[in-house]
Amino acid sequence: MARVFNFSAGPAVLPESVLQQAAAEMLDWHGSGMSVMEMSHRGEEFMSIHAEAQQDLRELLAVPANYRVLFLQGGAIAENAIVPMNMLRGRKVADYVNTGEWSKKSIKEAGKYCSVNVAASSEDKRFTYIPPQQSWKLSKDAGYVHICTNETIGGLEYHWVPDTGAVPLVADMSSHILSRPLDVAKYGLIYGGAQKNIGPAGLTLVIVRDDLIGQAAQFTPSAFDYKQQADADSMFNTPATYAIYIAGLVFKWVKQQGGLAEIERRNIAKAKLIYDYLDQSKFFVSPVAPSDRSRMNVPFKLANEALDDEFLAGAKANGMVQLKGHRSVGGMRASIYNAMPIEGVRQLVAYMRDFEGKFGK
Repeated sequence: MARVFNFSAGPAVLPESVLQQAAAEMLDWHGSGMSVMEMSHRGEEFMSIHAEAQQDLRELLAVPANYRVLFLQGGAIAENAIVPMNMLRGRKVADYVNTGEWSKKSIKEAGKYCSVNVAASSEDKRFTYIPPQQSWKLSKDAGYVHICTNETIGGLEYHWVPDTGAVPLVADMSSHILSRPLDVAKYGLIYGGAQKNIGPAGLTLVIVRDDLIGQAAQFTPSAFDYKQQADADSMFNTPATYAIYIAGLVFKWVKQQGGLAEIERRNIAKAKLIYDYLDQSKFFVSPVAPSDRSRMNVPFKLANEALDDEFLAGAKANGMVQLKGHRSVGGMRASIYNAMPIEGVRQLVAYMRDFEGKFGK
């Protein structure tokens, strides 16, 4: 059976060469006589996989030496609680910028541990733009400032880095980390689920500055304490071993493509194909402000929503799946992560053009 073009928002498409290598190594990893799934996380085989994955990620993102890279579990949803547990450091307030559904979830969860100041919000225009920083109303003594740098559902992406001064900037980067070069030093903490650009669900990345760990709230569970996880090299408890192995293969794939500069070039080209078509179409509508459009998640709507099901059925018949928008916003959404080839985007745009020609008269 031929593989489809999978536009899922996550778990998402992975590079075919990575899947092929994982399949070839499934029963016997490098002559060990074991699958990675079967290995002890304390054994020398897996320890080498873990160390190499961490080193490759550090190289790709040019992670400074004073930052820890943690391979954890629980996804961004768990980090919504774990972040305030670790990052408040005795303070009572945290600042959050609300740019969509994932920001709202982060705000709600943090409210269980501190007073949340919503410093800015784009809810007034249905989360179709990112509030400019000059409009933010930050607290005087916040433990940190939290942003979601790419809203998977609404298709908003920061193309700039906020300046929060001495207050640590915390970023949920679940759906666009590894899609472009990144200046890690501008952030106090970066976190994200891996199931978009990195690997299978089950792995969570955390990159945190050294001086921000070791002051977790007293009630913080040991497995959620960044200091304890850092001291144990992310092995305080059994890590998501197979997900780390796949992530390591993806890191090597990114390096083989030319690194993040080349990956960004491709992602810009893919996004441009869709947005250029949407901007000239009278049948499809892009709701997001052009300056804040995501390169990873492209939401759009049909002028006649009664045709949504027919559009999706036709797309599937043409080998394109998972284009239905999130239930909270409706419409369509094309997630075009690193592993989505440009041929898939070209096929989608061609289908959209044909569909508009048939039904848009």
